[in-house]
Amino acid sequence: QVQLVESGGGLVQAGGSLRLSCAASGTFFSINTMGWYRQAPGKQRVLVAAISSGGSTNYADSVKGRFTISRDNAKNTVYLQMNSLKPEDTAVYYCALQEGWTVTVADSSWGQGTQVTVSS
Repeated sequence: QVQLVESGGGLVQAGGSLRLSCAASGTFFSINTMGWYRQAPGKQRVLVAAISSGGSTNYADSVKGRFTISRDNAKNTVYLQMNSLKPEDTAVYYCALQEGWTVTVADSSWGQGTQVTVSS
């Protein structure tokens, strides 16, 4: 069983930055993908960024050039550096982990979520 604990959310003005962290514990394969999803009120949960244990990354078009995902495999921790934040980035951000080379809503383990609010 996988446990994911997120931290780093908060309130920030537009143009500001935040860094999210997510530490994974429990039992899972060393080959895995960790990612960040977000869910705004009344909307579906969508992928923001993901990174495999090998270091391959992918980003939603809406965050390319502003957000950077990274991970420390020794600490089983994934980070999301969010720069140039916009009000439309406001959402609950969820950390996800899935064994293998992809991360999906259906098959991931989830953290509890952390609120990110960007004021205009």
